Amino acid sequence: MRAIPPTLGLTTEQTRDLLALAGRAPSLHNTQPWRFTPHPDVLEVHADPQRRLPHTDPDDRELRLACGAAVLNLRLALQQHGLRPQTTLLPHGPDSTTLAAIHTAGQIAAPTDTALYRAITQRRTTRKPFRPEPVPTTDLHALRAAADTEHATLHPIDRDQRAPLLRLARHAHHTQQDDPGIRTEFATWTGRDPTTADGVPATSTGPRPEPQDEWVLRDFSRGNAGTRTPGKDFEDDPLIAVLTTTDTGHKADLRAGQAMQRTLLQATARGLATSFLSQIVEDPTTRQQLHDLLGAPPAAVLRIGYGPPVPATPRRDPTDLLT
Repeated sequence: MRAIPPTLGLTTEQTRDLLALAGRAPSLHNTQPWRFTPHPDVLEVHADPQRRLPHTDPDDRELRLACGAAVLNLRLALQQHGLRPQTTLLPHGPDSTTLAAIHTAGQIAAPTDTALYRAITQRRTTRKPFRPEPVPTTDLHALRAAADTEHATLHPIDRDQRAPLLRLARHAHHTQQDDPGIRTEFATWTGRDPTTADGVPATSTGPRPEPQDEWVLRDFSRGNAGTRTPGKDFEDDPLIAVLTTTDTGHKADLRAGQAMQRTLLQATARGLATSFLSQIVEDPTTRQQLHDLLGAPPAAVLRIGYGPPVPATPRRDPTDLLT
């Protein structure tokens, strides 16, 4: 087993725990497309080109989103050690695989965001039906405040926007279904054996979508997971919210990933379940149409509600995350 160099004044074991928490970030099909280089005075976050999805994510937009989420986990974990993280995005420019460099700018008197820190290991992507219970307004305000903290905006989709958004979701889904490269990537990374350290295992999939399920279109079902439980249709009126940014580009993607993760952790801390309607922002045509609908660049589309407990998806060992 490779030794993990200590970083930022932490011990080797603390650095190992730090990388393990970073690796709990969400990523498209749980590809975990990140690597880390611990130096004594800086922790670098790198993209892992070998874990790209060139058909589904040809511009690496969602790869950067995932790495941004890992950066947010690192920031929260460092605060729990009494350290004030200072993050530089793209320190070597947009053509480098180095996406972020994290230093520390002194100590803090007391840890902050403790509830979000605890939620890192509790967060799940719930691909199963939600209960038909509305999300309280107070919780929605907290989610919007979480996005705002990271300079993003969470747009709950109102009644007038639901039909156009649903049309975009269906169009993007069918476009991807017609692309053999995207279908191959999906089949490669989903329905995996639970002992595999990456990808989406069969135990974390949901039931096969049926015609009455308007909002859940992507079929993650494999084996027994595809058996439909009577009376457990997907909810027909979920809370759908779109995370938007003020600009586009590589740095904007990394900032959006941090905002997305802070929003997801806030939802987890409040007992809410979340999943993604990723097709809409993966397809460039529907992403632009969603931009036009909301008047801002969309980064992620979230389905939010109350779902059943689901197992954690597997994660690679921290030693495998080193450059």
